[in-house]
Amino acid sequence: MSGSIWRRTLEESKALIASYARPILVPGLPISLWQADELTPIWQATQDDLDAQNMPPPFWAFAWAGGQAVARWIFEHPEVVAGRRILDLAAGSGLIAIAAMLNGAASALANDVDAMCAAAAGLNADLNQVEISFLTEDLLGGPPPGVDVVFAGDVFYEKAMAQRFLAFLLDARLAGVEVYVGDPGRTFFPRDLLKPLAEYEIQTSLEIESTPIKSARVWTI
Repeated sequence: MSGSIWRRTLEESKALIASYARPILVPGLPISLWQADELTPIWQATQDDLDAQNMPPPFWAFAWAGGQAVARWIFEHPEVVAGRRILDLAAGSGLIAIAAMLNGAASALANDVDAMCAAAAGLNADLNQVEISFLTEDLLGGPPPGVDVVFAGDVFYEKAMAQRFLAFLLDARLAGVEVYVGDPGRTFFPRDLLKPLAEYEIQTSLEIESTPIKSARVWTI
């Protein structure tokens, strides 16, 4: 397909994803996601779009270590999401939102500024037979939406964005929202401001990490 990802319909975006990815079970979780075996083909397929819109690579095509850690923690602590409204911030594939719904969340809102993530998360929600909502607005400049819990996986990878994410998460906590973060030791993770809850050895891909196994922790403010 040609044209910008912002000009594609949702169904066209889903078809593109299905052309370059396939359902793969996430290690250690009863969740399957549409994932790419290789980053290069899907990256090249959308490169013109990415260049034109100054958007990030297709991070939705993999289950990142921080998100996997949070999803595992949710399955071990379903009471944190049961009957509650949750936000999956910088959702990518929607893994955390799906984990929350599978563990009894009242609703799950996945948020990412990459419009392709909306298509990926929709496919993944259907694959796992749950319903989630998706929002492509940048939430970081305003107050947190009406949710009870905010989850964020792997958001502290770049300095400027890490500062914006941290400010949003701190504001959410001050507003009475519970905050949980998954991180595999990214450079700009503010460990002095958060409390560790759990640690997992996560199987990942050499397409996106330097090692096939990464240690990732779940933290709270």
